[in-house]
Amino acid sequence: MKSKILVTGGLGFIGSHTVVALQEKGFEVVIIDNLSNSSIDVLGGITKITGKTPEFEDLDLRDKYRVKTFFEKHQDIEGIIHFAASKAVGESVEKPLLYYENNLSSLIYLLQEFSLRKNSGFIFSSSCTVYGQADNLPITEEAPVKKAESPYGNTKQVGEEIIYDTCKSTPGFKAISLRYFNPIGAHPSAEIGELPLGTPQNLVPFITQTAIGKREKLSVFGDDYPTEDGTCVRDYIHVLDLAQAHVVALERLIGNKEKSEFEVFNLGTGKGKSVLEVINSFEKATGQKLPYEITGRREGDVIAAYADTTKANEELGWKAELSLENALASAWKWQKVVYEREQK
Repeated sequence: MKSKILVTGGLGFIGSHTVVALQEKGFEVVIIDNLSNSSIDVLGGITKITGKTPEFEDLDLRDKYRVKTFFEKHQDIEGIIHFAASKAVGESVEKPLLYYENNLSSLIYLLQEFSLRKNSGFIFSSSCTVYGQADNLPITEEAPVKKAESPYGNTKQVGEEIIYDTCKSTPGFKAISLRYFNPIGAHPSAEIGELPLGTPQNLVPFITQTAIGKREKLSVFGDDYPTEDGTCVRDYIHVLDLAQAHVVALERLIGNKEKSEFEVFNLGTGKGKSVLEVINSFEKATGQKLPYEITGRREGDVIAAYADTTKANEELGWKAELSLENALASAWKWQKVVYEREQK
């Protein structure tokens, strides 16, 4: 039996796909999720895909006492992948204290308990938002971390600093921060996928909800940016590729292959795609015509961000394999399943 791994936020979008990838590699998984932005139904989806139900605890990581008792009960956890966090940029601007409490206190309580373990490995779910509008593209891990545009982005920056300081002060404790670009897509079985509550904040769920008729039309925020077609450019990575990167990073720490106690890797495809390119790719991949309109720019949007993936490719031996069209087709398949469920 391989190691027992704790996945916090394991019923969320990226978390659930990572749980599947871990179980398929033979890891024993324990999920913590407070279901504030996810559904217990996801547990059934994971079981259908892998044939195994991971252990699940409905637990709020802001409850320091319950975190402590969880680790007293689970003495044999060898690694943590920490996804659990609030993640809507706009909401974080409106409710900064909620974001600081949820994203930072939960991280601190986890580290206080887990850093006591010898040779423990910690994977942190970070974001390319830490780079802001980078001076140079593609973005390498050496790019400066800029002042955060939102409290959400700031929690990722401060979170990385907290983990770095913990690694420096705690012999045997090591961590990897994975800075994602833009995760999209769904598992090909359509048993799990992205389930945004309310109006989607991200492009692809908005595209699929518009195509299915849930939204009247897609708003494209600005076509006057200094890019090839005037729309913002992002690096869209299939969630399956992203999930595999977490497994590889975890195996790096468990196998003591890290080069320092705290490492950072960018996770993307290395290719930037504009909003209009994504719309065209979706129409091509699905045969669905998408109604959209150009509106004004959205505050806080950077012009372009895409990854230099050299370090992840060479150090982790990981590379994004799946195409944009594949990701969009899987997101559409998932949307149709969700829509059918909603009609019942």
